[in-house]
Order: sequence, then structure tokens, then C-alpha cells
Amino acid sequence: MQGPSAYSTASLRVAGRRDSGGDIAADPSLDTKHFRVCRFIMETGVKLCMRSVPVATACVLYHRFFERVSIHAYEPYLVAMSCVYLAGKVEEQHIRTRDIINVSHRYFNSGSTPLECDKEFWDLRDSVVQCELLILRQLNFQVSFEHPHKYLLHYLLSVKSLVNRHAWSRTPVAETSWALLRDCYHGAMVICHRPQHIAIAMLYLALNSYGVELPAGEREWWQVLCDDVMKADIDAVIADLLQLYDMEAKCI
Repeated sequence: MQGPSAYSTASLRVAGRRDSGGDIAADPSLDTKHFRVCRFIMETGVKLCMRSVPVATACVLYHRFFERVSIHAYEPYLVAMSCVYLAGKVEEQHIRTRDIINVSHRYFNSGSTPLECDKEFWDLRDSVVQCELLILRQLNFQVSFEHPHKYLLHYLLSVKSLVNRHAWSRTPVAETSWALLRDCYHGAMVICHRPQHIAIAMLYLALNSYGVELPAGEREWWQVLCDDVMKADIDAVIADLLQLYDMEAKCI
């Protein structure tokens, strides 16, 4: 995804107007915009060497914020930068604001040199910090989230023990499951479904994609791993993910 060709302190400054109406459920036409910004968060996280969970937290912070306010009231890329900064604190992987600003600057201005520590830089840094406080207030300081990652790890280990080890080694079920989970964070689906259900659905999709069959029992394997998940829950998660892939095609 290509971001704006350039940005400035003025273009990323926190808007003065506040809007209590969120975008996530109110205006589906804005999903593409949110998708692009979440891709920016993920690519920024990779360049900052952030772990997967802090990046996931940054995306959830972003989705939760715009669940409460309108994208027209705040610059989404500034919010994204502040979400990366805040997620680093929440997940104990502190990222310097200077690094976030420079990586973001390079993202929008390919091949450019790092920003000088001039008035524009310090104004932008202040905007990132002010926006962080705004996010905290909007979310009532509830910024710790339960992610599907730990559930997916547990489910993968459980399923691996049921599959022939040669068949398991020939198919990248684990790698595909993690990749699918990462893709989920491009959309608000990660705040619309339970983390256990998302983890089960990603594993279900990965297994089916490679035709890996598990031993039959009295109950389906996903019900053994997660008591409250139904086939309809799995189908709903997968349908939301497929919508994200359709959206990605439109963003190219």
C-alpha cells in the first residue's frame, strides 16, 4: 500500500473537533481507509522490529479508537503512530517517538533522510504524545487486550499431536495459521469476535486449505479445543477475513 506522497506536522496535527460517533460499524465505506492505515501500522512495526503482539495491540487500539470517534475528526495516520507508541508501552517493548516519526517519514517519503530535530519535528512529536493521551481517554485507559495468539499456539500444539508427523512437516499449517491471524488485524473483525474463535477459525481454514484431516471422534476437533465455539462462529470469522482479502485487492 502506498501512503500519501508527503505529510507535514500540520497535516498530522490532532484535529480540534471531537465526534462521539465511531466509524467501525457506522460507515462500512471507510473500511478501505482503515485497512490502509492498519497496513501502515504493520509495516511500521516490522521496520521498528516490534514483536507480533505489540503490533496486534497497536491495531486493536486503532480499531477501538475509531469505534468511538469519526475518522473525519482525527488524522488516522497520526492516530496510528500514537497507537504504535502506546502499544510499545502496554506490551513492554518501548519504542522511541523519534524512531516512530522517522520510520513513518520514510514510509511516506521513500528514500528521504531522517527528519532534523527542528521545530517541525518537535511539533510532530508533541502531536503524537497528545494523541496518545486522547486515545487513553477515549478508551477509558482500558488498553490491555486478550489476543488470539496464545490460543492459536495451544491449538496448534494440540492438533500437531493428532497428525502424522510426516504429513505435518510437509504442509505449512502452522505458518499459514499465523499469517492468516496477522491478516485479521487489518480489519475491525478482531474486536468483533472472541479471540478463541478467531484462533480456531484460522487453524480450521489452514487445515482445510492443505487438505489435512484429523482423526474423527464423537465431537468435532474444534469443539474439543473450545467448548463454546460453533460451526457458525467459524464461518462468520472466515467470512470476515475473506472480505478483508477482497478489500486488499481494491487497495492495490
